[in-house]
Amino acid sequence: MKAPDAPVYVYELPVRLWHAVNALAIVVLAVSGYLIASPLSSPAGEASANFLMGYIRFAHFAAGYLLAIGLVGRLYWAAVGNEHAKQIFLPPLLSPHFWEGVWCEVRWYCFLEKQPRHYIGHNPLAILAMHFVFVWGVLFMIFTGFALYGEGEGQGSWQFALFSSWLLPLFGDSQTVHTWHHLVMWFIVCFVLIHIYVAIREEKLSGQSMLATIATGWRSFRNDEPIDDAH
Repeated sequence: MKAPDAPVYVYELPVRLWHAVNALAIVVLAVSGYLIASPLSSPAGEASANFLMGYIRFAHFAAGYLLAIGLVGRLYWAAVGNEHAKQIFLPPLLSPHFWEGVWCEVRWYCFLEKQPRHYIGHNPLAILAMHFVFVWGVLFMIFTGFALYGEGEGQGSWQFALFSSWLLPLFGDSQTVHTWHHLVMWFIVCFVLIHIYVAIREEKLSGQSMLATIATGWRSFRNDEPIDDAH
């Protein structure tokens, strides 16, 4: 089917807001998490006058809550929003056409295809990566983060009851949870860097808008290449 001549409304406002909130939260979490794992040198003077690491920990916890609340809201919008709002949560893993599209996108990103396929929403490889790397990665970080937070809050806290009480024994001890929490942070940072690179690359080479689409919600196509909207 031919690409639409007019822009198509793809990403609704809640999806775009979630994207922006995630970007801010992940930057704060990555920077503050790195500093928590590798603390700054203790300054001289009274502790009450030098609370920098306390502020860093507060920023980390606040951004963590923001990430978790944002994901809950995004899951709700996946249920009530348009078809594109559901894509990264429900990849059609049993569809041969979907996997053929994934392989086509891999070849395109490896410069083995002369022309990409066009999609109104996410392409199949993006759906696959965002589902397994980002969605499940963020869920892992939220669960392990609340488990570590609950350990500090104590056994009477809801964080301990919902997360720490079963997750810490599952990993063996809190230090192991710390290690995995830190490791997956780097995994997500690498994903974000690749995500930014791919978005810029597609904006320049694919003949369809990417950066403007996540800002406005509208996707436009700059040539007459056909689109593939059957994932």
